[in-house]
Amino acid sequence: MTITSISEIIAQHLSLSLYKVNNCLELWLEGASVPFMARYRKEKTGNLDEIQLRNIIDKYIYLTELGKRKEVVLKEIAAQKQLTEELKFKIADCFDKTELEDIYAPYKPKRRTKATIAKEKGLEPLGSLIKSLNSPSQISKSLKEIATQYVDLEKGVSTIQEALGGASDILAETISDKADLKTYLREFFFKTGVFVSQIKKDYPEGSTKYEMYRDYQYSVRKIPPHNILALYRGEAEKILTVNVVVDEAQVMAYLESQEIHTSNPEIRDFYRGMLKDSFNRLLKPALIREIRSDRKNYADMESIKTFETNLRNLLLAPPGGMKPTMAVDPGFRTGCKVAILSETGEFLEYQAIFPHSGAAKKQEAEAILLKLIKKYQIQLIAIGNGTASRETDRFIGEVIKHLENPPIKVIVNESGASIYSASNLARQEFPDLDVTVKGAISIGRRLQDPLAELVKIDPKSIGVGQYQHDVDQKLLQKKLEETVESCVNYVGVDLNTASETLLQFVSGITPTIANNIVTYRNQQKLFKNRRELLKVPKLGAKTFEQCAGFLRIRNGDNPLDNTAVHPESYPVVMQITKQLQIAIPDINQVKEAERKVMIKKLQSLDLKQFVRETVGILTLQDVIQELEKPGRDPREQFQYATFQDTITEISDLKIGMKLEGIVTNVVNFGAFVDIGVHQDGLVHISQLADYFVEDPKQIIHVGQIVKVQVLEVDQKLRRISLSMKTLDNQ
Repeated sequence: MTITSISEIIAQHLSLSLYKVNNCLELWLEGASVPFMARYRKEKTGNLDEIQLRNIIDKYIYLTELGKRKEVVLKEIAAQKQLTEELKFKIADCFDKTELEDIYAPYKPKRRTKATIAKEKGLEPLGSLIKSLNSPSQISKSLKEIATQYVDLEKGVSTIQEALGGASDILAETISDKADLKTYLREFFFKTGVFVSQIKKDYPEGSTKYEMYRDYQYSVRKIPPHNILALYRGEAEKILTVNVVVDEAQVMAYLESQEIHTSNPEIRDFYRGMLKDSFNRLLKPALIREIRSDRKNYADMESIKTFETNLRNLLLAPPGGMKPTMAVDPGFRTGCKVAILSETGEFLEYQAIFPHSGAAKKQEAEAILLKLIKKYQIQLIAIGNGTASRETDRFIGEVIKHLENPPIKVIVNESGASIYSASNLARQEFPDLDVTVKGAISIGRRLQDPLAELVKIDPKSIGVGQYQHDVDQKLLQKKLEETVESCVNYVGVDLNTASETLLQFVSGITPTIANNIVTYRNQQKLFKNRRELLKVPKLGAKTFEQCAGFLRIRNGDNPLDNTAVHPESYPVVMQITKQLQIAIPDINQVKEAERKVMIKKLQSLDLKQFVRETVGILTLQDVIQELEKPGRDPREQFQYATFQDTITEISDLKIGMKLEGIVTNVVNFGAFVDIGVHQDGLVHISQLADYFVEDPKQIIHVGQIVKVQVLEVDQKLRRISLSMKTLDNQ
């Protein structure tokens, strides 16, 4: 398939204009990233969003791979001298990998099967003869008489039954290779099939976490993705037996109606036996494998979508802000690790305090905290949500409550912090610090800027997935990397403070170039303007085009370098500001009243007068938005949950309590909420709202602060059931 023909197929399949598809693929094949195309090539792509652009690219990759497979199939069939014009057309008109393999099945070289063994014994003519007798015409000889001449001891056929059995094996394989038959049965299995599971006898009732699957049945077509993954996991752990069942009598009736054409009772009986064997031995196992694989792929995609959504919401969580921050990693026996960070996230000082080790140590800890708060003018306090977090939170609350301007204290989810602190990246950043100190620093930076810190951790370790270890790991990694890339470029990156890891996710920047940027920054101090990027080794004009708009420079030579305006659009900005008589420095510095006047002027502009070959209306609209709010952070305003001081353990919970919490994970069957008792509670999908909820992601997201009511508490199993019904969560 040519690029042109592929584009036409994609345009038709995705219901998009051909020019949009062509332009997207042209840009992508030239090396443009999806975020760059979505942001800075809107005129060329017709304002397609990132999801649409990725769909085009994924479909292009799929069809390209399919095209290569078609070439192999055509070559193989031609080598067998069985390639007809009809078959050529059928393959050319095929746009599905499964359908292509169905077409190829009769010609595909097979391992040594019962049919091939029968052919080796010279029984293929017998099979062909019996097939020819399967017609309305009458036969004078019995099957036994016909098969007698194929008994040949030298070839290994010693009896008439062996001859007929071999012929049956050959015909059974021929039936199982019929593409149209497989298509029908595949659809039949999908529409009417049922997943059935049972817990093995070795596991008495109530002894496993798979109790709901003890005698479980669910439609193949409707089974929820999390149930599929749970079934397969239970099967892998050898606790469950899982199967797909259909009405086999109905299947056999269909096969007989399609394949038996004679009224001769002997031939009919032979064919019934052969069809039953073909179905049970060949078709059914293959179809069940396909159904299981199809449902697994479906479950993988749905779970990965959920993971993507959760990760996006986590990465785009409102930042506490780049303010002087005290980070506290709580602990009882080992004490609390306290790290001080500057407003740029730079590590300044470390202290260990022991507020939970007696009155004297508590008093000493209070003095240390007050001294540090005063010394560094601390505005934020980040407290990890691990062991001793609520006790530490209460202690710090007591310490700061009498301060004139107390810092804001926030309990921060520390999932993955220990993984970061033990990583090579952490060792490179802080070669001389203890692992526990690195963990505290990570907690503090998460509060300052979640995105900048969380990109350093494998997304699978952050704890916002669903059965993430059971899904296709290659696909999961690809989708999560795309999500991180999308989030990083959506927010933009401070060129002078970004870590090497964060820079790697910026459009066009490779790990090597990210390292070169940091090296250049360390040698030359701060970047003063975007053009200076061209001095970085291996960062050429193409990479500059891709990355420049996503990199920000605060207090640099050009105020536009702290906006999402791409340098290629600077000339048109100069024309706009000249016409409005606005000096570029004023864009960042004007007072609020003057800004309102400026915004009014910008909104009244006739943008058509500034349209050029390289700058269209869509780009101009983005430019105006940036000039209205230069350097704006697109993330929501910072907010945090307030836990009740008297509720710190699961034993403190009572049915009916109304609490505030923060959503830590959203899954297909509901959402998990941290209410400050070291164990997240589950709001089942049926308890999310007073109305029917089909998909939890539609009404709730990770990081959202919600009000919940306690429905049930099981201290032994550490399970908490919560409800959001009738509570104001708007």
